[in-house]
Amino acid sequence: MVTASASDPKPVPTPDNVRVEDDDQPIATTAAELGPLYRQMLAIRRMEEASAKAYSQGKIGGFLHLIIGQEAVCVGATAALEKDDYVVATYREHGHAYAKGVSARAILAELYGKKTGCVKGLGGSMHIFDKATNFLGGYGIVGGHVPIAAGAAFASKYRDDKRVTLCFFGEGASTIGGFAEGLSLAALWKLPVVLICENNQYSMGTPVYRSLAVEDVSLRAVAHGMARDRFDGDDVVKVKQRIAEAVERARTTGEPTLVEVVTYRFRGHSMSDPGLYRTKDEVEEWKRRDPLNRSRARLLEVGMPEADIVALEDDVRAEIEDAVKFAEDSPAADEYKKYVIKEG
Repeated sequence: MVTASASDPKPVPTPDNVRVEDDDQPIATTAAELGPLYRQMLAIRRMEEASAKAYSQGKIGGFLHLIIGQEAVCVGATAALEKDDYVVATYREHGHAYAKGVSARAILAELYGKKTGCVKGLGGSMHIFDKATNFLGGYGIVGGHVPIAAGAAFASKYRDDKRVTLCFFGEGASTIGGFAEGLSLAALWKLPVVLICENNQYSMGTPVYRSLAVEDVSLRAVAHGMARDRFDGDDVVKVKQRIAEAVERARTTGEPTLVEVVTYRFRGHSMSDPGLYRTKDEVEEWKRRDPLNRSRARLLEVGMPEADIVALEDDVRAEIEDAVKFAEDSPAADEYKKYVIKEG
């Protein structure tokens, strides 16, 4: 058990003191359901690891925020959607884009600043966007994208197209004015949006108890008469099922839901963050609940042969190796000035 230091009056976040539910029984599933979810999570993990390696080699510039440890949230939540639904995310969005259907090739090429990237190499890590899959972007302004998600949901309501918008954000964004505005509009206009707080315990390097007077972010929904949910995010099938309830509510009644998913990132806030505000013991405790390891073990329990799992893992390895080679071999992005409309 990790304990607080003498200078810190509150315990550091561990699975024992921040998890929401006492019942740790796995959700009923099948290999047919869990297998594809595990594959997506593993592909995201390997893609993020490849990104970290490329960044350390100087092949990726700018900022790079990895989602390692949180894969079950984006994969499970997106699995609850229909193909035409929308996703709006933060700057930690590589996994969300992949889960929505953007290829590893297009994502890594974008990170490398290559012309073959999904934004032609001009967006980079924090601004992935893909119209074909209705992935409406990663956004670098904390909390500023929540009203954008409300706008997408308003368009769906106006057109009566029955589409739902998922909006992902961190707990740090819940203190920002844009979050409050988006929440208010979603509730007032009864918009088909599911607002998902990925509470990974740290707003950059600041623990939750130092940034939130009320640590339960989902309680913000009460002030707006909005449905809410709060649960642990290390079981991808649980995430899928709980988010599916909110998605169904949005699709059938047009009403929004605020969902808080308790999770944890294994790396620093970004590649430039060594994470010295956390102890190794704290991180290791969370790694014992790694959603990938839990899903792999669960696949064996529900009858998927080890050989099939290994084959799946080999397929993921080949996919990411191909994507890295594609990114490295692709031509660099055109100069920015070619995309600027000059005055006159």
